[in-house]
Amino acid sequence: VQLQAYGGGLVQAGGSLRLSCAASGGTVSRSTMGWFRQAPGKEREFVAGIFRSNNVARYADSMKGRVTFSRDNAKNTVSLLMNGLKPEDTAVYFCALGSRTILSAITTPHAYDYWGQGTLVTVSS
Repeated sequence: VQLQAYGGGLVQAGGSLRLSCAASGGTVSRSTMGWFRQAPGKEREFVAGIFRSNNVARYADSMKGRVTFSRDNAKNTVSLLMNGLKPEDTAVYFCALGSRTILSAITTPHAYDYWGQGTLVTVSS
């Protein structure tokens, strides 16, 4: 399984970005998909996830109301629309695929089997 994340870039505070993640060798519709981010000097943290069997979405408290996670099964792609971006959202964003991830572990990096290479989001103040 390979995941290709794209859509990052430089945006001013308050702006929006849509990150996307295309999967090959795996099926997003049958997988739990997650977005994580890692800022310099910090640990990787959960941003959002969609559970494989019922499309239940979970969002980090810091992102609630500002992000929407969607899945395009026809394109085997997931997207993360981020609005109201803040400088503290600056990080490398990673998409991840979990084939056996249970809902209670959706926020845990170790629950995912495959990771994309990451895409950099920089929010200027």
